[in-house]
Formats: sequence, C-alpha cells, structure tokens
Amino acid sequence: QVQLQESGPGLVKPSQTLSLTCTVSGDSITTSPYYWNWIRQPPGKGLEWMGAIRYSSNTYYSPSLNSRTSISRDTSKNQFTLQLSSVTPEDTAVYYCTRGYYNHSVPVSDYWGQGTQVTVSS
Repeated sequence: QVQLQESGPGLVKPSQTLSLTCTVSGDSITTSPYYWNWIRQPPGKGLEWMGAIRYSSNTYYSPSLNSRTSISRDTSKNQFTLQLSSVTPEDTAVYYCTRGYYNHSVPVSDYWGQGTQVTVSS
C-alpha cells in the first residue's frame, strides 16, 4: 500500500517561502513511470496542479506558478519537497502530494496524502 504524508508549517508570513515535504512509503519515488505531484485547493475553489517531479528527476511546473515554484527530491529519504516563494494570502490552501501517471495521455493521481492546511498571514 502506497502512503504519502505531507509535512511543513501551517502558517507562513507574506513574502516568505513556503516549504512542504512529502514522505512516501510503499513505493520508491524513482519507480517508473510515476510522477510525484503537488496539488492544492484554496478555500472555496477547485484543485490546482502546481507541479511534479518525475521518477527520472525531471521537473514540471504549472505555467501560472513556474516562476515561484521549485520541486526537488531526496531519494535516500524517499521524499520530495515543494518550495513556493513570495507567498501571498492567495496561496492559502490545503496542499496535497500525490502519486500520478498517464493513462492513455490522461493524468491520473492514484494515491494522495491527507493534505495539509497552509495559511499565509502576518
């Protein structure tokens, strides 16, 4: 059974950098063909894909967040990390990490973390 667990601060001040870590068990983040995603859901809004790191270590980012987002990994700990810089209150959301793959060119996330609430406020 694959399990993902997000961790990080629940409160971040505006203009700071948000850093979240996803710890994976039951699978290796280097296993083909999976992507390891960060997805968020602001209050009252839908899910927003932020970016991903592929099993091969290639990274992909949402164009709307590309300039502020960085995803990295630590294979020795089987973790991947999201950094979002210059945060504003609009970045307040529940943040999820997921395992994903492509099913006939359609992206699918088959395992999700429970999500972690991040609030941006002074």
